[in-house]
Amino acid sequence: MQKKANLILASKSPYRAQILSAAGIQFDVHPSVVDERAIEAPLLRSQMDVNDIPLILAQTKAMSVSEKIRDAIVIGSDQTLTFENRLLHKPENMEEARRRLLMLSGKTHNLNSAVALAKDGEILWQYIDTATIKFRELKPEFIGRHLARVGKAALTSVGAYQIEGEGVQLMEKIDGDFFSIMGLPIIPLLNILRELELVDG
Repeated sequence: MQKKANLILASKSPYRAQILSAAGIQFDVHPSVVDERAIEAPLLRSQMDVNDIPLILAQTKAMSVSEKIRDAIVIGSDQTLTFENRLLHKPENMEEARRRLLMLSGKTHNLNSAVALAKDGEILWQYIDTATIKFRELKPEFIGRHLARVGKAALTSVGAYQIEGEGVQLMEKIDGDFFSIMGLPIIPLLNILRELELVDG
């Protein structure tokens, strides 16, 4: 039996909640309300590696919620897509999703997934993982049909695809952890939760 803990997910992502729930973790959801673009802006102007930015965002999200809900362990997470040293965000509409898939066609991009634990405004632990994905050559006609099938779900991820769904048809090669691609590196997170005696070990 899992040990009960005041564990909070600082994210409104249904995919991250699904991963935690499937692993048998009990938690509450309190999404952070930080301005991610405002945090990113100075980081992008600095010499920071763009692949490391999601770790800063995950820390900020975890700390912001843990400052408001005392004594809780807060999980903050973030995922970014980097392509040719550029940081890309979720497409805002279906046309942008179409252009995103055309741009990634036949090429390789990175998905960087970070997770952090915070309590009372202090970071207890952090982790970042990068998965590398190569798309196969995609015909524009196929992309149109694909987006028609998946619909607005394409707008819920930075790559305009879900690996656990039809998005896997876009790929030629994957090098990395499945859960990191989904947006939450669950294995290292479970390891630290066991160390903290927040889940049954």
